[in-house]
Amino acid sequence: MKTLLYKTQIAAKLLMTLAIVGSSVGIANSPVLAQSKPTISVPSFKNETNWWWWKSNTATQLGDALSNELSATGNFKVVERQKLSSVLSEQELAEAGLVKKPTRAKKGELTGAQYVVLGKVTSFEEGVSKKSGGNQTSGCLFGICVGGGEQKSEVDAYIAIDLRVVDTTTGEVAYSRTIEGRATDKAEAKSSGISIMGFQTGSNSSEEKKAPVGKALRAALIETTEYLSCVMYKKDACINTYQAKDTKRRQGGLDVLKLD
Repeated sequence: MKTLLYKTQIAAKLLMTLAIVGSSVGIANSPVLAQSKPTISVPSFKNETNWWWWKSNTATQLGDALSNELSATGNFKVVERQKLSSVLSEQELAEAGLVKKPTRAKKGELTGAQYVVLGKVTSFEEGVSKKSGGNQTSGCLFGICVGGGEQKSEVDAYIAIDLRVVDTTTGEVAYSRTIEGRATDKAEAKSSGISIMGFQTGSNSSEEKKAPVGKALRAALIETTEYLSCVMYKKDACINTYQAKDTKRRQGGLDVLKLD
């Protein structure tokens, strides 16, 4: 009898434990406790450079590109602000009774942005560093001379984007970061030749690879989205990585200038 009672108590405790575990899993997966996605908007970028590549629509293009990259992470709700007139025109069509009722856009239902992401291109400088080098060989034997060589060069351009994330309720700057990087142009030239009893023949070739400004800017925007995903959504150990990056960047800035 005691054995049966003991087994019954064990079974009851086991069932209670399973119920608690199941409840905990359910709560953890509950939408209420799921990680919330910040709602953000991205207006046009600002420019403080005077380079040939900055055109009248570049500011809008950069804002659109950053919006797309942020959406691609899946960590944000991005609301449209640059092309808001297109959204409002749909609402105006609905108000005019030109759209079927079930599909009508409603006024007063736009999602507000918790944060505004402000970006500014503060620097783009070409030729900040240059490297070149190569080799040349030649030799003659029994009236036959052979020669050739190779030359390589690299030229770096410096780019910097200043980023601020502003809380739309308080107006406070919640997050800020400077994204710095370099884009490298590469050039390579090769030559070879042979001379036999005064008759010469040879060949040469060259190749140049320029780092597109657009690609360099896109890389900076991707770095921006990775940073914002870390500090605004993931909020885990990645923050330490970005703090280390920023410390290194700031120290590198100090090393450039000899302070009295």
